[in-house]
Amino acid sequence: MISETVIIGGGVIGLAIAIELKLRGTNVTVLCRDLQAAATHAAAGMLAPDAENIANEAMRSLCWRSRALYPDWTRKLEELTGLNTGYRPCGIVAPLFEESRGAGEQGSRGAREKEEVLSFAPLPFCPSASEESPAYWLNKEAIHQYQPGLGAEVIGGWWYPQDAQVDNKALVHVLWTAAESVGVQLKDGITVEAFLQQQGQVVGVQTNAGIIRAAHYVLASGAWSNELLPLPVLPRKGQMLSVRIPEVSPELPLKRVLFGQDIYIVPRRDRLVIGATSEDVGFIPNNTPEGIQKLLQAAIRLYPQLKHYPIQEFWWGFRPATPDELPILGTSHCQNLTFATGHYRNGILLAPITAALIADLILEQKSDPLLADFHYSRFQSKSSTSTPMLTHSANFSNGHHSAISPLPTQDSPLIIAGKTFQSRLMTGTGKYRSIEEMQQSVAASDCQIVTVAVRRVQTKAPGHEGLAEALDWTKIWMLPNTAGCQTAEEAIRVARLGREMAKLLGQEDNNFVKLEVIPDLKYLLPDPIGTLQAAEQLVKEGFAVLPYINADPMLAKRLEEVGCATVMPLASPIGSGQGLKTTANIQIIIENAGVPVVVDAGIGSPSEAAQAMELGADALLINSAIALSPNPAAMARAMNLATVAGRLAYLAGRMPIKDYASPSSPLTGTITS
Repeated sequence: MISETVIIGGGVIGLAIAIELKLRGTNVTVLCRDLQAAATHAAAGMLAPDAENIANEAMRSLCWRSRALYPDWTRKLEELTGLNTGYRPCGIVAPLFEESRGAGEQGSRGAREKEEVLSFAPLPFCPSASEESPAYWLNKEAIHQYQPGLGAEVIGGWWYPQDAQVDNKALVHVLWTAAESVGVQLKDGITVEAFLQQQGQVVGVQTNAGIIRAAHYVLASGAWSNELLPLPVLPRKGQMLSVRIPEVSPELPLKRVLFGQDIYIVPRRDRLVIGATSEDVGFIPNNTPEGIQKLLQAAIRLYPQLKHYPIQEFWWGFRPATPDELPILGTSHCQNLTFATGHYRNGILLAPITAALIADLILEQKSDPLLADFHYSRFQSKSSTSTPMLTHSANFSNGHHSAISPLPTQDSPLIIAGKTFQSRLMTGTGKYRSIEEMQQSVAASDCQIVTVAVRRVQTKAPGHEGLAEALDWTKIWMLPNTAGCQTAEEAIRVARLGREMAKLLGQEDNNFVKLEVIPDLKYLLPDPIGTLQAAEQLVKEGFAVLPYINADPMLAKRLEEVGCATVMPLASPIGSGQGLKTTANIQIIIENAGVPVVVDAGIGSPSEAAQAMELGADALLINSAIALSPNPAAMARAMNLATVAGRLAYLAGRMPIKDYASPSSPLTGTITS
């Protein structure tokens, strides 16, 4: 039996799991950053898997199972609290307009010709219809009789008798009250900043209130999940409003949930809830005139008389959306971390089944077969490019390059933070014209460390789609970088995401980060103060920090003193190809460094790479010079050879420089006349 579980997220999913675990005998703590910000508040409480016509078979099955649990689940909650959840098995009506007549006629199977009110067979035009959960067509006369007051343009519609609704705000209040009553420890105002991991286990969570530890952890933080782990869960903003039903109305004029095209209207005791927009705008808050206007126009067209009702309230929220709009459920890359996030618009509907399945998984190690369809790994197995993963057997000179003979001088390997590397050339993944060119160049370079911009992979920026899957990370060490961060705080957060990204790709012990703090968007010069501040914090958190800096000997020494694994002075401005413009300062840094010195940025040609290594640099990081070459793979190979040549030259030692000539041929023993 797990003695203690921490759940990150206090929305309907997190609370439902907490109650289920507690009722099964587990001590549970829920960490909630802001109860009022939960996606539950952006919902209308529809339990509508049929009305939504969910096409994915596994998702449809999951939703049906959860809807079937709702009567007993809400009754149990109401018994625990004495409060009403507002659950109503009312069915849902989905009206259609004139422009949808073709689909309606096909679905009705001629019902109107026979003047039947209902066609009592499941209809093929509804993907969700089945004997288990039927759907019925209502012709124009029937739908207007069933729900008076619909717009004149409504020509028919579907009736989904098994769909239902619950009052979303009431449900959250009941869940919170129930959690308190059964002994769940609820902590609102707690922001989780990072997972602390060791050897495939979460050993704690770093929060604004300190480190909190438990035996097991559940990530149920919805749209904010992506701030803790590199999961493809992003916020989808939904705007909503409500109108008040006039007190003069003798009874509720709208008695049924209307599920229209891009609009829904949900009747409550004294109001109508209208929603919702779906906007990919990040975490931009507030209602907008455009969003509210669209909702009102669509709602009035569907149910015209509400145009006379007084507006009661506006609000918005952020739904957690994944690329396939399906949740992420089940095990994670850590043995004691479980995922329950990404429910998008079906969080309220899926709360009962999510709670049951996650509790079974944690307490009994019982994995429902359906969970396999919602595992996070589905996003890792699909690359956006059809190019197979490449390692170090790139096509170069008919697929072969000559082996370098053993060095005639002794050299120690490159060691960074206790990890040994044979190659002293690091490369990047940006600026390539295609994923294929990047793969070929990485392979041709024979590098063992490749740096990846966490933010660009996270957001699938152009040129970075499928990047995580394009390289074989069992053979290449990932160096996540904080490119794009302008402050120390940003860099710290992105570094944490980078560490999780490496773990998700199988590098459990990877704590490396290339630290970049660059507020200067014109010259892209690193901020020395921000870099030092971020480095100090990241070292405390156990990172091996490789900071990108100006060639400043004093800063380099200070970074070494705070515990950085390397220092990475620039040769010249990043991406400029100007070559070695800071030679004197780099030499000073090398002479005084007790950690590896990696020359980073500005190198444009193999001769410059060799020159940097001849100075005594321990390694080079080269990206633009390779990626922007007309033949990147050939240039990558050239940079590899130059790095080796420069290192050999440094170890061998150059000849003394003289002010006068010295003949190569001997002056004695020559043939004389």
